[in-house]
Parts: sequence; structure tokens; C-alpha cells
Amino acid sequence: MIKVDLSGAEKFWGDKGPDWALCAAAHRTLAEKTGLGADFLGWLELPQRIRDTELSRILAAGKKIREKGDALVVIGIGGSYLGARAAYDLLGRKGDGVELLFAGNGLSATTLQDTIRALGDRDFCVNVVSKSGTTLEPALGFRIFRELLVKKYGEKEAGERIFATTDARRGALKSAADKAGWECFVVPDDVGGRFSVLSAVGLLPLAAAGLDVEAIIDTAIAAFAALDERSEKNPCWQYAAARQALYGQGKAVEILGCYEPRFRMMAEWWKQLYGESEGKQGLGIFPASVEYNADLHSMGQYIQDGPRFLLETVVSFARENAGYIIPSDAADGDGLNYVAGHDLAEVANIARAAVKEAHIQGGVPNIAVEVSAMDEKGFAELVCFFELACALSGYMEGVNPFDQPGVEAYKKLMFAGLAAWK
Repeated sequence: MIKVDLSGAEKFWGDKGPDWALCAAAHRTLAEKTGLGADFLGWLELPQRIRDTELSRILAAGKKIREKGDALVVIGIGGSYLGARAAYDLLGRKGDGVELLFAGNGLSATTLQDTIRALGDRDFCVNVVSKSGTTLEPALGFRIFRELLVKKYGEKEAGERIFATTDARRGALKSAADKAGWECFVVPDDVGGRFSVLSAVGLLPLAAAGLDVEAIIDTAIAAFAALDERSEKNPCWQYAAARQALYGQGKAVEILGCYEPRFRMMAEWWKQLYGESEGKQGLGIFPASVEYNADLHSMGQYIQDGPRFLLETVVSFARENAGYIIPSDAADGDGLNYVAGHDLAEVANIARAAVKEAHIQGGVPNIAVEVSAMDEKGFAELVCFFELACALSGYMEGVNPFDQPGVEAYKKLMFAGLAAWK
């Protein structure tokens, strides 16, 4: 299970420290569904609901996609793709799993062409993920890849290679899917996009990629049950209350770091989760991310000596996925033969400890989050931990963690500009 270490943050709290009473009230509000956004708490029961309803269909569709080719183009933006992308980049393709390619999350023609080139002449399927079907970026992406399917396979077989994850009853994509006979999966009405990774939104692509989706769901069911503990021992309480205490001390920017480059898209998922949930009414900790060790040689100077409004959360994995023994060099030109024979992970651990201490000495509080392993179970634990902590933190801040009214601002202006073409 997730472990949180607050020892690197304690001296920055001042006299108050974490407000455990406020955190308890936030958890009670969440559990009793009496707070703002209570209509969007389906994510708390989502793993069990998926296990009882859609999981068998998701697994069957994943098998079907693997049988039809070796690539799946996942079309979606924001929460419609970030969770699947995060898990895929973190855990990789397994067994006979297909390669996942992602599209519809931007309007760059260069990136689109790069994706088409990466697809090449391989047999492929498309999973379009959109609750409405009218969001500009994925809607255009779907037009393009559907056309490629039709040109390659003809209208009938193309339809058999399209999988739509959308609203259960209404919307442009649901209507098109019903008319064309595409296989459909559900974006739950009571789950916001950024909380949807443990639904078909995230699980269908992961099943196609050969990941153990059943392990993800079973672990999530157990994790949410364990994280319902109402005490200061709950890691979600520790993280939520600590970051809010630090926010009260002027630490308005949180950098999420990890020493595994595979974690990069997990950090992007986290940034959406916390940015959309907390950034409203002039409030909210700004979520940013760094990739250690690389960013120690670019952002390290700013983190160490820049303005002191930063707090740092660092994710690590208790069990390494691989090891590598450092070789000896006869010439020893770099003077590092004294580390020869040691595992690279040993060096990494010493580097991590040094960075933590240096940043704390430099005025950056550190919250350490340890995950059991970089596997399906660890991914599920991390998702449940960050989701529940985010909800608690948002309620402690005094905002609705489950709406995103500001997201619509650019859309209105964008469609107003496009209206001239009608």
C-alpha cells in the first residue's frame, strides 16, 4: 500500500501543522455525499461497478483488438486519454498486447502526420473516447482516422474496428455509434473525465495493450476500502492535510517529481487531476512536474535557489523492476571505479537522499510518496491514492473538486472564431 513520509515537510508548517479536524470533516463530507459536486462521486465505487458490469466485455474487446492487428489508436483529450497514456508509458506493452498510439489531443498537423507514419501499414483499430462526441480535438482526430480505416478496409470492416467509449444514452458519438453499429463502452454519468481512468475510458486501451486489467480493478477495490480509514494514519489524509498546511504557509506551487522517466505521463495525469479540481475561485496549488535526475541539471538551480513558494512531492517505487551492475574500467578516466560492482539502483538511492536533503536545506518542503512496485497493482494504488487525496484537499480548500467551469472559456471563443466558416 502507499506510504507517505512527511518528515521533510514538518519544519515548514509553523505552529499549526496539518489541520486533521478539517481533513476529517472533508472525508465525512465526501463519504456522506453532502458536499459540492456530490453528483460526481461515482469514482469511489467505480472499480466494483466495473467488476460487476463491464469488465468481461472490456476483456473480450481487448482480445478482439489484439486479434485484429498490432496497433490501437486511442483518440481523446484530457481525462479521455491521460490515464491510459500514463499507465501505458509506466508499465509498457505486455505479451501479445498491441501498441497504443494516441491522437485527438491536439491540433498539430505535424504530430498527426508523425502518428500516421508510426502506424505505417499495420493493421489497426480505433478507440474513440468522448462523452459528447463534439469536442473539437478528438472529433477531428476521429474523422481523420476513421477515413484511414475506411480507405484501408472498406466501410463494413472499418466499423468492426471502431470501439466507442461515450455516454450511455445520448450525444453525437453515441448516436453515430448506434447508427453504424460500433461496439460501445460507457463514460459514467457520475464520474468526471479526470477521475475516469478506472472505467472503460482507461481500461479498454490497457486491456488491448496486454496489461492485467483484472489486477488493476481488484487492487483498486481493496485500495479504496483501505483508504476509507478515518485517522491521521491514512496516507491520503497525510498528503492532503500536509499540502494544505504548506499552502497556508505560502507554498503555492507543487512540483511532482520521480526518478523514473516512465513516470512522465503519470505526472501529466496528476497535473490535470489537481489542476482542474483545485484551481478555481482564485485558489489552488499550481501543479507542476519534474523528471529527476535529468531536471536536476536544468530546473535544479531554480528549485534550489529560486523564489521560496515551492513544495515538492517525490514518488518512488519500493521494488525496482530491473537492476544493473556498474562495470569496472581499466583506465578509470572518470575516477569512478570505486562504484564498480554496485547496482545502479544503489547509486540512485544515494542521489535521491542527497537531493531531498539539499532541497530541504534550500527551503523546499518535501513530501515522499512510496508505491509498492511499478506494476499494475502499484498503478492502481497510486490512482486511488491521488484521487481520494485530491477530493479531500479540494474540500479542505473550500472549492468544488468535481467541476471545471473555466475549461469552457477557450471553447466558446474558439467556436466563435470557427463560426465564420459556416
